[in-house]
Amino acid sequence: MHIIERKVAYDGHYKLSQLQVQDGAEVLKRERFEPGTAVAALVKHTGTGQYILTRQYRIGPEDELVELAAGMVDGDEEPQTAIRREIHEELGYEVEHLEQIARILPSPGTSAEVITIFYAEVSRQTGAGGGLAEESEKIEPVYFSADELARAHFEDAKTIIAVQWARLRETSR
Repeated sequence: MHIIERKVAYDGHYKLSQLQVQDGAEVLKRERFEPGTAVAALVKHTGTGQYILTRQYRIGPEDELVELAAGMVDGDEEPQTAIRREIHEELGYEVEHLEQIARILPSPGTSAEVITIFYAEVSRQTGAGGGLAEESEKIEPVYFSADELARAHFEDAKTIIAVQWARLRETSR
């Protein structure tokens, strides 16, 4: 299979492309959601031992979710730079240690989205957090002990992946 034609069908906050895909003698029409490249991090405060996640309204489920600190990579920005910026914007902390957990394709059948998931350690809060007013963000930090994090129920895939990683990490110590 290979793409023989690509057209932008919508170019707003996100992009939607219409593709024609050659599959042998058959030509298939497909749409592909192109939200960009994202980053997310499971943040741990080294002083308290607590994990810090975020609570914010998400348009997909039309509800508030508790999830990892996350955001979009800007232009040619490196994922490590983007997640450091997002953690400061959303939680107000400077990152002291950063480790990549995974690079995932959350829905490869319909989306070109790539998310790099990190584990970050922090201890020094130098900003207010809460997100950026110009992006209409209203983000609240949510704190979990390791036990609370392990027992909590999450619906967001990137958060589930990071929490499972943390659980495996905690049990191997």
